[in-house]
Amino acid sequence: MIGSPVKKIAKKVCPAVITIIASKDIPKLDAASFLSLQGDLDLNNKGQAKVGGGSGFIVSKDGYVFTCAHVVKDTEADYTVVIDPKKKYSAKVLSCDFLTDIAILKIRGKDFPFLRLGNSEKVELGQYVISVGNSLGEFEDTISLGIISGLSRSIKACDGTDFHTDLKGLFQTDAAINNGNSGGPLINIRGEAVGINTAMIEKAQNIGFAIPINYAIKDLKEIKKYGKIKRPYLGVKYVLLDKNIARENDLPVDGGALIVRERYGASPIIKGSPADKAGLKEYDIILSFNKKLISKDNNISDCLNDCSIGKKVELEVLRKGKVIKKIIVPQEKK
Repeated sequence: MIGSPVKKIAKKVCPAVITIIASKDIPKLDAASFLSLQGDLDLNNKGQAKVGGGSGFIVSKDGYVFTCAHVVKDTEADYTVVIDPKKKYSAKVLSCDFLTDIAILKIRGKDFPFLRLGNSEKVELGQYVISVGNSLGEFEDTISLGIISGLSRSIKACDGTDFHTDLKGLFQTDAAINNGNSGGPLINIRGEAVGINTAMIEKAQNIGFAIPINYAIKDLKEIKKYGKIKRPYLGVKYVLLDKNIARENDLPVDGGALIVRERYGASPIIKGSPADKAGLKEYDIILSFNKKLISKDNNISDCLNDCSIGKKVELEVLRKGKVIKKIIVPQEKK
């Protein structure tokens, strides 16, 4: 019953789903990378070796591309977008946000095929979705059908190298996501991209994750307006408290964010930062942010993602046994 719509969607979507190739000059390869590539050096016409890549998709006819940050994390690599074997374009990385694992690229040209973007806030548990990408780095335009099997998932993601991050608010899907699919789109039954495929559980079956597309839409709007992504920050280093940490350190609460320096480190409050201007001090415990309790499931970074630069927020702070309120104005992270 659903086969016919899937065929129509595949024909419409696949031309805008692309392969991203990361290449590097041979002299820039470290010893370990060079040894791992020996015998399988894929040299392009610039004398570069292919060192990685993944999937992505074009979201405008003038060449904006969405993918995952971990796909384009190597700042010394050159990136090429492959639309088909005869159409290859040099790509510029405009933003690479490891907090959300979203990257935005730009290729020069016009009239590119592109995907319509849906509203990830309207995605529901159990709805059909289609995953598209370059599976295993070999099989282009691989599509798989599944459902949204979970909402608002949190995972610790890594790619087997030095990349690791905590991702939150993800869609879980049983549509197959394999190595090489990272950065490809998760499509609803109307042919709209509602997510960016980001990770899978290797030792499980049919458990994959996608980043809600609204996160990337917000980033794209900022890039078009400011030329970069603007992130608010407070300027504090902190440790999220739990029962074990509270018990071991004889703290009066087992939740919140304890402002504390790293071992032998400098002050945990950056001089001149919003936190400094608001009068926060080391050993303060931030209990809430705009009336939302701070916890491991809702840390300060999560709260900042919902803030606007320059707009006042209220913190509840525990200081020497007393709860006080502080008004703070998040500024742009430089």
